[in-house]
Amino acid sequence: MKLQVLDAKGTSVKEIIVNDAIWGIAPHQQSMFDAVIAQQAAMRQDTHKTKTRTEVSGGGRKPWRQKGTGRARQGSIRAPQWKGGGIVFGPTPEKNYLKHVNKKVRKLAIKSALSLKVQDKNIMVIDQFGIYKPSTKAMVEVLNNLKINNEKLLIITTEGDEINFKSSRNIKKINIIKSTGINIYDLLNSNKLLVTEEAIKAIEEVYA
Repeated sequence: MKLQVLDAKGTSVKEIIVNDAIWGIAPHQQSMFDAVIAQQAAMRQDTHKTKTRTEVSGGGRKPWRQKGTGRARQGSIRAPQWKGGGIVFGPTPEKNYLKHVNKKVRKLAIKSALSLKVQDKNIMVIDQFGIYKPSTKAMVEVLNNLKINNEKLLIITTEGDEINFKSSRNIKKINIIKSTGINIYDLLNSNKLLVTEEAIKAIEEVYA
């Protein structure tokens, strides 16, 4: 399979041959679904917490004597059946939400998402951005040349590309990641995918 490579002005400069085993497979819906669910579960912070009867304040004294009142026996006003009492089996930070997905399934999901972008023609390859110092204005100009300035965009670049990271971090709807940090959620959560030519090679080295 061949993909067009554009320069920073939006002009096609050449074609590159990409690996069909990554960019040209039939998207596997179930693997993408499982991978997204697993990633979202891993992002949960587990900050919810309820108090048990031992943690609720008050209730140290027995509310009334054991016998002779005609009422049911009670040991504490902080028992679960009382208003303001402790919660039984409530959520705690110890709960584990992680979901296991096999390594082969995760790889299949990534390749399916990349192939889906190619099939829908929502991917663009750029040779280089031509930005030599951090500049949001310069990045906006590049995106205008590529006609993707108003798209929900995911940019994939390589390690050490701090200039483009700093140039795009203040632009709305733009998310930029390294090829080593590629993930299923970011791929599917974007409308357009902009990949550098070097990132294409780095992705193929890992997923080929």
